[in-house]
Amino acid sequence: MGIIGVLIAFALVGALICAKSRSAGGAVVFAGIALALFIATPVGAGLPGMLSDFVSAISQAAQPLTNGSKAVG
Repeated sequence: MGIIGVLIAFALVGALICAKSRSAGGAVVFAGIALALFIATPVGAGLPGMLSDFVSAISQAAQPLTNGSKAVG
């Protein structure tokens, strides 16, 4: 798992502890740290590209609904 895995695990535990103590700000910070550490790993390196492709596909699918064909009449 390596040191980066341990850091991610500690960040997730920190987010869980903050969430259980109803400290939303701390939970968001710890979750953001865990996400940044995950993206820095080779496994998570493809996450931004995959998210971009997903959002692009949703945008293309919604385009006919938002500004597609003109209304009849």
